[in-house]
Amino acid sequence: MKLELVIIPVSDVEVSKKFYTEQLGFHEDIDQVIESFRFVQLTPPGSSCSISFGTGVTKAKPGSIDSLLLVVKDIQNAHDELLKKGIKVSKVEMMPWGSKHIYFSDPDGNKWTLQEKPLR
Repeated sequence: MKLELVIIPVSDVEVSKKFYTEQLGFHEDIDQVIESFRFVQLTPPGSSCSISFGTGVTKAKPGSIDSLLLVVKDIQNAHDELLKKGIKVSKVEMMPWGSKHIYFSDPDGNKWTLQEKPLR
């Protein structure tokens, strides 16, 4: 089995699409409208798993996602880039198991973690 898609509940499709594509750099795969249904699929750079949101995609409450994790090679660089792009991000934290984390939220409050794995 392979995880391919995670649904993100959002309140404003355009605001969310702009945040994920322009500020986070996700690639737009699909933005399709069929009658009252709108399906947006975006993929983080280098990932084989995408996110999706839209109109009629989920009944989950916007902002209810509590920590999806993205892995980066250089956490300090990722932190600095997010700040430059206007994203409110936490300080870099060293976890007891050796990885480094930073935290941020999308416009609806869906929570994300960026992780730099420890060297092995």
